[in-house]
Amino acid sequence: MNLFDHTSPKTGEEFTTLLEHKNIRIVRIVSSENVKPIEYVQEEDEWVVLIEGEATLEVDGKSVALSRGDTLFIPAHTPHTVTATQHGTVWLAVHIG
Repeated sequence: MNLFDHTSPKTGEEFTTLLEHKNIRIVRIVSSENVKPIEYVQEEDEWVVLIEGEATLEVDGKSVALSRGDTLFIPAHTPHTVTATQHGTVWLAVHIG
C-alpha cells in the first residue's frame, strides 16, 4: 500500500488501518474541508503527524493548529475534536494502548 494512494472524501474523513500489531494501531486519515466536529475520548494514547494539509483541533479545551510535518501527542482519556481541515489533509495516527 502507498500512503498517498487515496481519494479525498467530499465530506468528513476516511480512516484506513495500515497496521495492527500487539498494542499499536496505525491509521491513515484523509480529511475533506467539511468535517463534522466529533469529540473523541479514547482509552489509548494517540500520536498524530500531519503528512499533508492543515488542521485545527481542540485538545482538552485548547485550540491547536497543525500544518504539514507537525506532530501532536494526545494522552489517553484526553477530550479532542477536529474542528477544521483543509481538503486533502493526510494524517497518520498511531494508537498506543
